[in-house]
Amino acid sequence: MTGDLLERGPSGRSTDDSRPVVLVVDDEESYRQALASGLGQEGFATQVAATAREGLQAFEDLRPDLVLLDLMLPDESGIEVCRRMRALAPGVPIIMVTARDAEVDVVVGLELGASDYVAKPFRLRELVARMRAVLRRNPLPPPATEEVLVGGPVRLDTARREVTVRGSAVDLSRKQFDLLALLMSHAGQVVTRELCIDRLWWDQELSDTRTLDTHVKRLRHKLEVDPARPRHLVTVRGVGFRFEP
Repeated sequence: MTGDLLERGPSGRSTDDSRPVVLVVDDEESYRQALASGLGQEGFATQVAATAREGLQAFEDLRPDLVLLDLMLPDESGIEVCRRMRALAPGVPIIMVTARDAEVDVVVGLELGASDYVAKPFRLRELVARMRAVLRRNPLPPPATEEVLVGGPVRLDTARREVTVRGSAVDLSRKQFDLLALLMSHAGQVVTRELCIDRLWWDQELSDTRTLDTHVKRLRHKLEVDPARPRHLVTVRGVGFRFEP
């Protein structure tokens, strides 16, 4: 099994990479190589597997953010692999990418929990658009219910609406506080731009994300030792943001 994924820590997250992790399970080497290269340029980290056995092992070890799964694998049906992945981690989205585009295959795959179905040959830009759409709509787990959230040097009291950084109180606007609370309640997970906007600016029509970017920039100046090289409020290019404790 080969790929360009960086070394990962005990939690399954990358130790030094903030990109969404995509597991590609496909027995065709040309597709594996093309996807590893193309997705890397689109802001994803990839791990590839050529068989069902390799794919399931990588899935269990890495808990990727998304899986691209071929139906025709040499040692086991992709349908069965999808079923087993769903049992291991129901929240990880799976897109089936295969030359088998008969209606029955599509229906079976979707009924087993696949998030989307893309037929080969495909255009990379279309596949990436579908991947990002799946990541946007994939629900995050319910936010933490604790009144006090602590991550790294940041302590956020939701009841008092107070934030301290390295023991010192910091003054945040209402939107800055709500944005930080949203990100900290999903610490270690990617929170998409769309979800941030839906949660914080539900009553406004935002035509772009510059307002969100401005709030993130101002938060970094209040949280980070070096705002130009953020350690805790990390951008996941093309997707959203992640709070790292």
